[in-house]
Amino acid sequence: MAQAPRTQASKTEAPAPVKSETGEDRIVQKLASAIHEHRIAPGMKLSEDEVGEVYGVSRTVVRAALQKLAHMHLVDLKRNRGAFVSQPTVKEAREVFEARALLEPRTAHSAAARMTESDLARLQSHIDEEHAALARGDTGRALHLSGLFHIEIARIADQATVAEFIGQLVSRSSLIIALYWQRRAALCESHAHHALLEAFAKGDGVRAEEMMKSHLLDLLTSLDLRERNDVPQSLREALSE
Repeated sequence: MAQAPRTQASKTEAPAPVKSETGEDRIVQKLASAIHEHRIAPGMKLSEDEVGEVYGVSRTVVRAALQKLAHMHLVDLKRNRGAFVSQPTVKEAREVFEARALLEPRTAHSAAARMTESDLARLQSHIDEEHAALARGDTGRALHLSGLFHIEIARIADQATVAEFIGQLVSRSSLIIALYWQRRAALCESHAHHALLEAFAKGDGVRAEEMMKSHLLDLLTSLDLRERNDVPQSLREALSE
């Protein structure tokens, strides 16, 4: 009899996770997507008031969301100045791609050995969505999907610690590409993901490893690694897209 109230309480508490998604976590997701899809540029100031007005939340919620984004290395919190979208330096850009070159080829090799038909279908779906984004001229979305393709490979490899690192590196790569990418046509011309998918379908880990090395080198050579000081666009306009 004493357990009945606890059972009832657990039922009423079940919707609790939904509440977090409507607060700061929702703002984190919205801002992270805008950054990854290059709708808001590196260096742009993220005014608490303006972000709050756009999304209809309080400054307290926005402040908590910006703290989380700072932990994700997507936002820099500057004392007495506020929050800004991170601007990776040339040195940081090189370090990120060097780290990816160390981790991802071996991860692709491991993924090839574990690949299932369901995994192949999921990766193909990423490629299809990427091409659809390119067809409608949404390059930022296509680049974001390209990054998710790499994260999915790490998940398939079943190496949780490495996958976490790769996820962080891919996230930072989005900022680097926004700042330093000089060959935007390279995304349209590249068939690297198709070649990787073919290697995965054959279970060819050696080929997958080679293709990943080549793909990451191509991404690095598409960057113009010189310091940039571009003037960012309006925050309100960017978030309203």
